[in-house]
Amino acid sequence: MPLLADVAVPVPLSQAFTYEVPAALAGEVRPGARVLCEFHRRKLIGVVLAVSERSAAIDPSKIKPLAALVDARPALPAELLSFLQVLASYYFAPIGEVLRLALPAIEREQVRALKAQGELDGMLDLGRAKQVGGRKVAYARATDVVEEPGTLRGQAAAVLALLRATGEQPVARIEERFGNARSALKKLAERDLVALDEREPPRDPFFRLPEERDVPPELNAAQAEAAARIDAALAALSASGEGEARAAAPPEPQPAGHEPQPAGPSAFLLFGVTGSGKTEVYLRAIHSCLERGRGALVMVPEIALTPQLVARFRARFGDELAVLHSGLSDADRHAMWASLHGGKVRVAIGARSALFAPVPALGLILVDEEHDGSFKQEEGVRYHARDMALLRAHRAGAVCVLGSATPSIESVALVRRGKLVELRLPDRAHREASLPEVTLVDLRRFGAGPSGDPLISLPLHRALERTLAAKEQAILFLNRRGFAPSVVCGSCGNLTTCEACSVALTYHRGRRRDAPAPAPAGAPAPAAPLDERPQGGRLRCHYCDYAGPLPERCGSCGSRTLLLEGLGTERLESTIAESFPEARVARLDRDVAGKDRSQAILARMREGKIDILVGTQMVTKGHDLPNVTLVGVVNADAALGLPDFRAAERGFQLLVQVAGRAGRRDRPGRVLIQTRNPEHPAIAFAAAHDVPGFLDREIRDREEVGYPPATRLALIRIDAVDEGVGRGAAAKLAAHARTCPEGVARRVEVLGPSAAPIARLRGRYRFRVLLRARERGPLRGTLAALTGLIRDGLDRNARVIIDVDPVAML
Repeated sequence: MPLLADVAVPVPLSQAFTYEVPAALAGEVRPGARVLCEFHRRKLIGVVLAVSERSAAIDPSKIKPLAALVDARPALPAELLSFLQVLASYYFAPIGEVLRLALPAIEREQVRALKAQGELDGMLDLGRAKQVGGRKVAYARATDVVEEPGTLRGQAAAVLALLRATGEQPVARIEERFGNARSALKKLAERDLVALDEREPPRDPFFRLPEERDVPPELNAAQAEAAARIDAALAALSASGEGEARAAAPPEPQPAGHEPQPAGPSAFLLFGVTGSGKTEVYLRAIHSCLERGRGALVMVPEIALTPQLVARFRARFGDELAVLHSGLSDADRHAMWASLHGGKVRVAIGARSALFAPVPALGLILVDEEHDGSFKQEEGVRYHARDMALLRAHRAGAVCVLGSATPSIESVALVRRGKLVELRLPDRAHREASLPEVTLVDLRRFGAGPSGDPLISLPLHRALERTLAAKEQAILFLNRRGFAPSVVCGSCGNLTTCEACSVALTYHRGRRRDAPAPAPAGAPAPAAPLDERPQGGRLRCHYCDYAGPLPERCGSCGSRTLLLEGLGTERLESTIAESFPEARVARLDRDVAGKDRSQAILARMREGKIDILVGTQMVTKGHDLPNVTLVGVVNADAALGLPDFRAAERGFQLLVQVAGRAGRRDRPGRVLIQTRNPEHPAIAFAAAHDVPGFLDREIRDREEVGYPPATRLALIRIDAVDEGVGRGAAAKLAAHARTCPEGVARRVEVLGPSAAPIARLRGRYRFRVLLRARERGPLRGTLAALTGLIRDGLDRNARVIIDVDPVAML
């Protein structure tokens, strides 16, 4: 019988394809290796899923041979490959697209080897397969040898003088000054006046500066108990050898009702108040894992992956760790992957995509801030990294720890079902630190302070004055960037919206020529006409990234009376700077958070060079700023009115997290929450620091109305350039779902079709069909029935996406 390989190729199809393994490759092609294969007259890079001797299910003459082997050693280890296949099944995602998430870039040496075999002809399509490696940076430095007087002239003499004056330089930089530098350097090297060498480019900025090793602090009783429980779980798994057995096993066939199963007693929820020392528990757990010869994976929200956080891990474990994040170059990302794949490094820390890191002998997965919505991928393969971390740990025989000060409703439900074990850290790690005092400022009763802006109340203004007088720092939180969230016509009320999206355009101000005088104390702050705005401002869409100039007139009635309405972080920064001219004010949001700028701002904050920091949720994520004693939440109501059943949960989490920035050392902290709805449960529970109380109420409310975790959801997202095409596809999908056996038996509830809350995005009309069920089995049965219709029975101008366990509902 022929030797056949099942190969996943990078196309939007759920199936693998069968190829014959040539005799020359029979002993080399293994699951997890990349191969070159012909697919519809193109040559693609695919991944081998399985190899076996068997009779083909199709005509053998139609089976093509593999063209070449790319990886001598499989790029995907058995444990990771098995996990990725289950992930693809669970999310109804094309297997080739899922595997791409974990694959490294192709090394140039591999490409050269394929060329030598004559395999890279005009049919090759590497798609999005990136090439790295083989690139080294040439450096030149002056030696201690002294030349004979008068023997050097021209560029050679000038280059040598430069190197002696400035020290070692990249050759490329020398070439910028001297056009014939390489020839001159070769001449100097022949005389031993210059030494030339090649080495890898500089490493990732997280490793730019050396980090001194730390001394582990003494744990408090709660930390010690949590660390001991995790250590015991690691010891139990190591003794059983469970991980090796599962990693070597092929993926089990997935039943229709497959559900990611947490790992029972080896999966934990570390529930600790802000500042309770969760990171130190993580460090102890990693140390315990490494001592047992296993690898560890740490996942944090991208926004929280800062040099300050990485420095804590480097101080404990040195530079023998891989940091994976979106800012890495392809070469740096490949270097990190190779260090893990080769076993040189056994600890990986990163954002959502670190889930797919090839950590050797995986023994521990830590998910910090597990409640954070950014762990859900909202483009392409829509996986949830927190849920899949539990699944990967279970399959690898590893321990999984989810950590948060505000656990997600789903994780709390897993604790109540016995799938997770809760570990509590009820107190702050520093004995002298306590939770801050929280005051609600009812904006229905309190007017504007001296600034004149109604969202900077008199109590907030006075609290800022006291903080500045005490030489302490403050954070003002407002989750709206830009200067003004909307531009409105004062004559007809027309709202300026994006032409490609059904959302208002946000005004981002340019540099002001003249700062207006602040309004009299107590006077309302009117929306400013655009005639008073400086030149240089831009209107931006925060969804499609459109940017354009301010209009001269209203697009509806032609009036020039256009008003800037609302308050964004840019306007708040300006107003605070005008109200407190002696204060050093800075802003932290996506508009100023360039490659290194956000870290520079936080460093200035820690050094005491900023008095008041204005920002969006970027200021809420785990920053340890000891001198911050005041946190002001400018508008707590903004996140609570969204058409999303998780709006209250997200608003509550933001309030608790930002409040946790205050009073983290010996100075007591204070939090002012401004609201027009102080009775809202999310606000009332946050003010009382009552996280368990909020979770209990929210779970009861969800059960009453039938939302997760009481039910299971899948959202069918439909969009099209033509509104009628999108609407028709949505109607067809909803009707088909209702006629499925699960729909007829009402085991699956079909809601819709309906227009999405944001009805148009990037020029495409959006519709959705929501499927809801008490059990996951019937839901998956319905989704499976819909996949055939999506593939063959809809207008090809409509794009359909299945989103299992959706998070973003807009």
